[in-house]
Amino acid sequence: MPDRPLTLMAVHAHPDDEATGTGGVLARYAAEGIRTVLVTCTDGGCGDGPGGVKPGDPGHDPAAVATMRRRELEASCDVLKVSDLQMLGYADSGMTGWPSNDAPGSFWQTPVEEGAARLAELMRHYRPDVVVTYDENGFYGHPDHIQAHRITVAALEMTALTPKVYWTTVPRSMMQRFGEIMREFHEDMPEPDPAEAAAMAELGLPDDEITTWVDTTAFSGQKFDALAAHASQGENIFFLKMGKEKFGELMGMETFVRVQDATGAPVPENDLFAGLR
Repeated sequence: MPDRPLTLMAVHAHPDDEATGTGGVLARYAAEGIRTVLVTCTDGGCGDGPGGVKPGDPGHDPAAVATMRRRELEASCDVLKVSDLQMLGYADSGMTGWPSNDAPGSFWQTPVEEGAARLAELMRHYRPDVVVTYDENGFYGHPDHIQAHRITVAALEMTALTPKVYWTTVPRSMMQRFGEIMREFHEDMPEPDPAEAAAMAELGLPDDEITTWVDTTAFSGQKFDALAAHASQGENIFFLKMGKEKFGELMGMETFVRVQDATGAPVPENDLFAGLR
């Protein structure tokens, strides 16, 4: 064993992303005594404001939203027992096609080398054994998720570190189950148009292409509470509407694709730290 704690670093785009895709592993590995480091790249200023006011609407103040969302992020980290929170503080770029994509200072407009240099400094400090972020499409094409992927890849290249590296993903079988549950909760939900349905069908990966299945069922309550800590965004967090029991049934397994490994641990694996302990 090294003379430092085993360390997981998760690189996410916005406040609340940490809970959705990695809340289970953050809680599980913290409980196992592993240091958990969360890097959040943007301030979340393109989220909903108080009372659900939307970006671009009268009364939406990105700076005030960012302040509110930082408090929520800190509360989420307390729930998940995250050891270290680091915020890069870039302006939220908003969804694809929003004017905020082009705003000076937005994460999407930040040179990859600049963001990567800052992340590389954190990597050298924490020396993570495992790094988790999004794939090259940011899972569903969000500009800030794509940029988080890009700076993570570039930061790893800037360091001499050789952690296990993972992209978050969802098995296609689970995506199908998501659709079924959404229809259960929204019986009047219209059928998506064919193009939208085709795009949804391409999200995630076939089950047999997923390398890593981590059972976090015992920590699904913490994951739910971490999501609930982001109360200002509750309208956009569908999973909160299903309640803790159904949430635990659906969200108790977190899945990843391993893209870098120096341990030789066989796949499929059920532990991000397989081969390291």
